[in-house]
Amino acid sequence: MIAETICSAAAAAGLGIAAVTAYRKRFLAATRIAAYALVPLGLVLTGAVQWLADTAFSPTAWAGFGVLGLSWLLFMTTRGVERRTGGSRKERKAAAKAARAEAVAPGASQPALGRATPTARPASPKKAGGSGEDFSDIEAILKKHGI
Repeated sequence: MIAETICSAAAAAGLGIAAVTAYRKRFLAATRIAAYALVPLGLVLTGAVQWLADTAFSPTAWAGFGVLGLSWLLFMTTRGVERRTGGSRKERKAAAKAARAEAVAPGASQPALGRATPTARPASPKKAGGSGEDFSDIEAILKKHGI
C-alpha cells in the first residue's frame, strides 16, 4: 500500500515539473519528463508494484530463486565435468579431426563449397614491389565515387 502511494506521489510530482517546463515553452523536454513521470503510475495501475512487493517479502519466492540458482549451478557443474572428461584441447581437436576423416569415404573427394559465378572476377595478383599490399580494390572504389 505504501509503495503505491509513493509511486503515485512521484508521478504527480513529475507531472508538475513537466507542466512548469511546458510553461517555459520547452515542450520537447516537458513531454519527455511527463513520459518518465507516468512510468511509476503505470506500474502501480498494472499491479507490477504489488507483485514486486509481494515477491520481495515472500519466503516462497526466495525459495524459488534458490531453486533456480541451484539448477544453474548443476548445469554449470555438468558442463565443466563434461569438458574435463574430453581431455585436453589438443586431444579433443585430434578426436574431432579423426571423426571427420572417418566420415568421408576413402578415395572420395570433399564436396565443393560453392561454384564460381561468371560475374566473379579473378583475384588480382599482388604487386611485386612495396610492402605487399594491394590497393587496387580501394582505388576502384574511390574512382567509382569520383574521388
